[in-house]
Amino acid sequence: MGGWGLVVPRRDIVRAPGERVLRWPHPALAAHVSSYVAHDLPDAGANSWRITPLSVLTWVIDLEAPVRDAEVPDSPVLGLRDRPLRVEQAGASRGIVVSLTPLGSYALFGIPLRELTNSVVAASELLPAEALTERLAEAADWPERFRLLDEYLAAKLARGPALAASVRHAWDRLSAGPVRVDALADEIGWSRQHLNARFREQIGLNPRTAGRIARLNRVLALVSRSSSLPWAEIAHVGGYSDQAHLVREFRALTGYSPTEVGKPAGLFVPSCESALS
Repeated sequence: MGGWGLVVPRRDIVRAPGERVLRWPHPALAAHVSSYVAHDLPDAGANSWRITPLSVLTWVIDLEAPVRDAEVPDSPVLGLRDRPLRVEQAGASRGIVVSLTPLGSYALFGIPLRELTNSVVAASELLPAEALTERLAEAADWPERFRLLDEYLAAKLARGPALAASVRHAWDRLSAGPVRVDALADEIGWSRQHLNARFREQIGLNPRTAGRIARLNRVLALVSRSSSLPWAEIAHVGGYSDQAHLVREFRALTGYSPTEVGKPAGLFVPSCESALS
């Protein structure tokens, strides 16, 4: 499933100059890792980022950490969210943002993802990665760092736990397109209540919320590919009842209206469905 860790107005991306390098993980990791985005950003003064609830968990590996809000540690892991999160930061920043699918996050961290929902925790609380960070810092260039990440994640994920087969099936179906939760429960052979409980435990959100986020992901991918489409047509193709429905959902999940974000949408930490802005 495609997804982004951050959606902001394009003007805010332009306001934060610096180097950003997007790479996809090794194909063997595609189900677990959505993307790597390296960044080397100079001190451009104070910045405020609004992190939107989308379909990846993000692990920021700080090689040079900016000064962030007190509640955001160095090298933070951000769980799935059902509401926007605003982060204030200042100073230079260098590192890599790893976007993880729930399948990858469950295997890597080895805990039910409900424990990370709407939370920001230090990666050091979830896995020992000091040696990895040191190796990344000492590497000669970004391609070498991406290769080291591939190796590290392949080894860790191979030993990690797997989502329950029915939960993974439900996630894949919700990611692929609109599906009613009661129909999905019938398809799996569970009651709706049991599906909600198991899905929330392992994924961190209930199926309905995950479906709303997946629908927004698909719309953002569409906007990125076809910026000339009017919003009414985007709403129709994206599965919303009308443009007003799209605007309400967009604002609820990102904190912005579609026109505030602009077209093509301001996207940071993209999935394989789009290119880095």
